[in-house]
Amino acid sequence: MKHIVTGIVAHVDAGKTTLSEAMLYRSGELRQLGRVDNGDAFLDSDDLEKKRGITIFSHQASLKYQDLALTLLDTPGHVDFVAQTEQVLSVLDYAILVISATDGVQGYTRTLWHLLEQYHVPVFIFVNKMDANSVKKKQILAQLQSDLSQGCIAFNPASTSTNQQTTTDIPTESYDEIAVCNDDVFEKFVDSGDIEDDTIRQMMRHREIFPCYFGSALKVTGVDALLAGINRWTSAVAPKQDFGAKVFKISHDDKGERLTWVRVTGGMLHTKDVLVNGQKTNQLRLYNGAKFTISQEILAGGVCAVTGLTDTYPGQGLGNESDSVTPTIQPVLNYALDTEDYDIHTCLTALRQLEDEDPQLHVSWSSHLQEIRVQIMGEVQLEILQQILLDRFNLAIEFGKGSILYKETITKAVEGVGHFEPLRHYAEVHLLLQPTASGSGITFTTDCSVDVLGRNWQHQVLTNLNAKEHLGVLTGAPITDMQITLVGGRASIVHSVGGDFKEATWRAVRQGLMTLKETCDCQLLEPWYQFRLMIDQDQVGRAMNDIQRMNGNFDAPDISDSGSAMTVITGTAPVSQMQDYAKEVNAYTHGQGQLECIVAGYRPCHNADEVIAAAKYEPVADLDNTPDSVFCAHGAGYPVSWDQLPQMAHCEYIYSADELIKLSK
Repeated sequence: MKHIVTGIVAHVDAGKTTLSEAMLYRSGELRQLGRVDNGDAFLDSDDLEKKRGITIFSHQASLKYQDLALTLLDTPGHVDFVAQTEQVLSVLDYAILVISATDGVQGYTRTLWHLLEQYHVPVFIFVNKMDANSVKKKQILAQLQSDLSQGCIAFNPASTSTNQQTTTDIPTESYDEIAVCNDDVFEKFVDSGDIEDDTIRQMMRHREIFPCYFGSALKVTGVDALLAGINRWTSAVAPKQDFGAKVFKISHDDKGERLTWVRVTGGMLHTKDVLVNGQKTNQLRLYNGAKFTISQEILAGGVCAVTGLTDTYPGQGLGNESDSVTPTIQPVLNYALDTEDYDIHTCLTALRQLEDEDPQLHVSWSSHLQEIRVQIMGEVQLEILQQILLDRFNLAIEFGKGSILYKETITKAVEGVGHFEPLRHYAEVHLLLQPTASGSGITFTTDCSVDVLGRNWQHQVLTNLNAKEHLGVLTGAPITDMQITLVGGRASIVHSVGGDFKEATWRAVRQGLMTLKETCDCQLLEPWYQFRLMIDQDQVGRAMNDIQRMNGNFDAPDISDSGSAMTVITGTAPVSQMQDYAKEVNAYTHGQGQLECIVAGYRPCHNADEVIAAAKYEPVADLDNTPDSVFCAHGAGYPVSWDQLPQMAHCEYIYSADELIKLSK
């Protein structure tokens, strides 16, 4: 059978889990149709999910339809759990994006769409809730094409009857729309008047077209058409010969057993295979909802949960598979735990286990402050985290007031120098620090001749650049949107060791940042929300004043044509200003207003001077991240301030001031 792994993604309440339930029911895997609101959905098996009525964790199910073996990975729909959804995308052959016909394309829908594009995942679209009053297929399709892609094309008619439609024939008028998505296909279509099935499959695989199906998952209409379409229009990826697998999830079962969820991409995975640091696979579990069977081997294309591994992490590549890219969506809020009533070690142990499952928690412990902090996306995730700590670890933990996760970057290029020369040690490193595009993160590379610095020393520099999180010099926040290039340095044949280059490398980064701080070329960044506010027309003036007060921006209000007298305002605003605004909206609209916020990345901080002053960060006093260097004279090492490096460095600076200005552009 053709084996396809597909993930179901959607904005919260679009009907994603209901569609999964309907697909399992129509394929014969379920005898009875469960419901999310009844707490008996097959894939929302966790007690916390049943209580909240939302998907919090990704779940696996399997079904067979004709000659198709389909592995379904149901993902969380709430924006606070997008990290779990993003982890799954790296192992998908295809995705099903569920869109509510009554809500259309929402902010989080666009976020998911960009993530699917980033991970190059072909997409089927299922427009749900077509049985609602006043829903018009043409309007919905037009919005999909304008907001997502012109390649969103209807592959089945909008039917709300209980009669199941099993035909996979595409509406005749849709062939014209398919053809215009590719010039070569269009020319052949003009000549022949037809498009071959294989051509459509290739266009899907290349994300040129996105088949759209319409129906109602709750009433199980349009579901057969979707299943038939997946069977007809998907193509299995040829497996690699050598073993490879990708880790996409870490969890623990009800007995505390650690599970590593993998997609096998090549070769075969066997019980007792040695995968990581000498650790063997004890069991290969094939989950279907909350239940599982044990297999002795998993072929390429299969998905399973593995026991016996303790050193794995989401995104890790095993065998010949490489690691996934750093997740795009990062937490923006920082919370401290109130551990007054509990042993700190007990709390930290529990949180480390949860961080093992979700690395984006970024659990940190400050021995100086005797404080544990976690990073999260929003209040819903915080509430779920508290409930998990109570249910699994019997810890009724409270959290303090949340703070914003700031970042820092630079606006000009600089050459940073680090020198480390205590007695019988020697290393000097020259690094070029350059600003890069917003959202690009931090990257490391080399542009240094081996005649200047040997290859092994260059490797030491790059390894040490990757070995720690580099902090800025304004507030001590992490650095982002910067490229660091090794451009020069010097080693001693007699005295240099690897640790010397670690010290010199880290000092060079900080020395460059301090140089830019003196010229006001360091910049503080803060997270911003993209928001969608729906309120009564009479409340528009109040809302616009609020947004301006919060240093936000907004587009011209969009008055709804639904007859509800509601107005939609969209725009952007700092997270620090808008994070509590939902409570205000609920108050002044008497519960009728709706505020939807999606993290839209980092931008220059709107009140940087205030934040920097409040932080009281002294970069020179941060001894773990010192910008100063160490030189040697008369048989002893002595410290040299960062601003004396231009005169004291043993190697000449590579770049002039004019050259650095050019490199800043």
